[in-house]
Amino acid sequence: MKKIKVGIWGLGRAGYCMHITEALRFPEMFEIVAGCDLAKDRIKVSKEKLPAGRFYSNPEEFLKDQEVELVVVATRSPDHTAHALKALAAGKYVFLEKPVALTYADAKKLKKSSEKYPGKLFLRHNRRFEAPFTHIREIIASGILGDVYEVKLHRHGYQRRNDWQTIIGCGGGQLNNWGPHIIDHALRFLESPVANVWSDLKKIAAVGDAEDHLKIVLTGKNGRIVDLEISGGAAISQPEYVIFGTKGALTCQGDSITLKYIDPKQKFLKIKAYPDNPPLNGVFGNAEVLKWIEKTIKVAPKAKCDTHDIWQALYNAIRKGKPYPITIEEGMEVVRITELVKKGTAFAPKG
Repeated sequence: MKKIKVGIWGLGRAGYCMHITEALRFPEMFEIVAGCDLAKDRIKVSKEKLPAGRFYSNPEEFLKDQEVELVVVATRSPDHTAHALKALAAGKYVFLEKPVALTYADAKKLKKSSEKYPGKLFLRHNRRFEAPFTHIREIIASGILGDVYEVKLHRHGYQRRNDWQTIIGCGGGQLNNWGPHIIDHALRFLESPVANVWSDLKKIAAVGDAEDHLKIVLTGKNGRIVDLEISGGAAISQPEYVIFGTKGALTCQGDSITLKYIDPKQKFLKIKAYPDNPPLNGVFGNAEVLKWIEKTIKVAPKAKCDTHDIWQALYNAIRKGKPYPITIEEGMEVVRITELVKKGTAFAPKG
């Protein structure tokens, strides 16, 4: 099948450093033919990397480029929704960088536009394709941990960051930076509609006025809890994933998963709780011996994946009509949770 002709709108850290680099990994599927940015120095650098491309400083001229089929929207966060809507109205496919919207009202606009232009809008929640995330979900599905009742997700670091990603007025803060990825993970692990949300936002180390430390606890209607924490002010990192189940648990850091679970061949004694005084033999609770299986394994999901594989999914959706794994509704729910968490705090958008 023929290549998809791509135009990159926004040639900054996402557009230049990520999207161009990633698309070039799939030369049989994608060809970058154009780019657009208001900054002339970024156009110059992009021309050096893509000498055959056409580059625009005027977005209207860029959107009129008939060769561009797919517009990657990688501009600054506050412009994502508006630019996606313009590209859709221009008849383009759209690959929309996160955060897909800064407000739930804007997310609804994306939904409405996606209905007007069906099959045209694709959300770049590329962390869905992370190998640890995929492998851990495979382990949960296998049942060896029993019924999962609590999930902890962490993304920790410490940095006195001072770029626009730390400024509320620019759409900055960890909720809009790492937040869309990890909230999306949390909703997938929850496996249930959200019943309750608790949150706390703080500014610890970043220089701007936006939050750089956050904790969100989601409770599902199924009773499962997902506790997620994203921090630019945590000097010691915790495991990126912690999963507790009724028959075992796991932790994951980097490409290493540590498992401890009851041997599936374990024969449990028939016991019941009793109200009498326990014997004075120093034994507390049930003396039953449990056989545990403990091991550390490398991250290696059966479904081989990498965050770059979202481009393969994008191609398959556009050229082959296959279902795209991230729905508009799922993206909207991420924005809804983000807005709910910020509401009434010092980090809510001004005005």
